[in-house]
Amino acid sequence: MIRSMTGFGRGEAADGQRKVTVEIRCVNHRYSDFNFRLPRDLGVLEEPLRKLLKEEIKRGRADVFLSLEDSPGLARNVTVDANLARHYYELLGQLREELGIPDPIRLEHILRLPDVVAAEQAGRDIDALVKLAEDACRQALTALVGMRVREGQSIWEDLKARLARIEELRAQIEARSGSLVGLWRERLMSRLAELLPSAGLDSGRIEQEVAVYADRSDISEELVRLSSHIKQMDATLDSRGGESVGRRLDFICQEMLREVNTVGSKALDSEVASGIIAAKEELERIREQLQNIE
Repeated sequence: MIRSMTGFGRGEAADGQRKVTVEIRCVNHRYSDFNFRLPRDLGVLEEPLRKLLKEEIKRGRADVFLSLEDSPGLARNVTVDANLARHYYELLGQLREELGIPDPIRLEHILRLPDVVAAEQAGRDIDALVKLAEDACRQALTALVGMRVREGQSIWEDLKARLARIEELRAQIEARSGSLVGLWRERLMSRLAELLPSAGLDSGRIEQEVAVYADRSDISEELVRLSSHIKQMDATLDSRGGESVGRRLDFICQEMLREVNTVGSKALDSEVASGIIAAKEELERIREQLQNIE
């Protein structure tokens, strides 16, 4: 079953001392692309989470947000970066002089600046954090995949209906193609009779022209290939292997459009032209839908 590339999932895991929350938002992308937004001191969690995402997301851009909430009672280490505070003080002093600000620089001003004071939990168990993060990520992925599958089902239904319509148009064109040469012969004879009413018509020459037209306007091979492509797309839509099929479907759609364009350029008939326009419209809608398939 096909899956959409868009979706959202959220998961939480806690062990009594801390709670990890993971959110995953996924949108369309030509390949798989993962963007992590983790707390600065938890970069070690990125690699194990990336491995989990690779197992489930074959195409799409995934933004992964992780937050950690420690229990209030846990001991924390508070540190002050004196060198950074000193540098801030010097810069603030220069700015105070340049702007002519009379107010003094207070300690409270410096303590509010980024990274001067840091409070971290003492002795974090990294292995325990990794496990919590993985558990939360698996929950988020389950929710994400569920949404992608549901959206994929809606896309599948739409694609199947449009594919059936294209096959219907192809069959109509094929039925019409058998009479195109005869119709062209009648039109040629009628036109020549109008232009040369008193002259005898060279039947041999006319048959030569008809033969040339028949050769140039033969669309049987294109219709056979189009039928094959329709069957390939239909089978791919029904595949149950769970693999990413978006790129394959996009390639088949391009091949179908190529055959449809060739038929339209060779069969100079108004009814065929009408069917070609309708088929192109359906293929364009299919192509748009395929941009959202994993």
